[in-house]
Amino acid sequence: MSDVKDITRDLDKLDSQLDNLEDALAPLLGDIDEISSQLPLLDKAKLFSLAAYSIESLLFSALKLQGADAQNHAVYAELKRVQQYFGKIKAIEEPVGERSTTVNKEAAARVLKADLSDNKTLSSRLAEKIAEERARALLKSVEGRKRPADDSAASSADDSNGAKKSKHKHKGKGRSRK
Repeated sequence: MSDVKDITRDLDKLDSQLDNLEDALAPLLGDIDEISSQLPLLDKAKLFSLAAYSIESLLFSALKLQGADAQNHAVYAELKRVQQYFGKIKAIEEPVGERSTTVNKEAAARVLKADLSDNKTLSSRLAEKIAEERARALLKSVEGRKRPADDSAASSADDSNGAKKSKHKHKGKGRSRK
């Protein structure tokens, strides 16, 4: 009998705690439409997802207390779905970083060539644009290779090449006189 009294006291405590929880949640869940209408869209999404998560986690806890396999229950799937909403909301809140996707220009050119092959004027204009892009890329690569030489390296190179150039100049002059 003493065990029954201990359980009764715990049940009374649980009952009072549930009443306190209901009182705390009543303003939020009772007028959730009114509260959400005053919030911005992102805050509204947070409110609904938090409310859904709190209800689902209470159901999950109740299943665990009953000894049911809560991991394989539909409530667990709902918890995971609501957690995905949290991730989406967090992604929206974070500032946008650099653009990670780029256009594959070669693939785009192949698609355009294939689609425009029957139209000769568009096909020729596309070929001209592609040739211009290739020329620009070639110029950029050539400009990237040119680097200014150091003064000391340039002067020593001029000295060593100067003797060779003078020999070539004499040979060139000698040939032209013949």
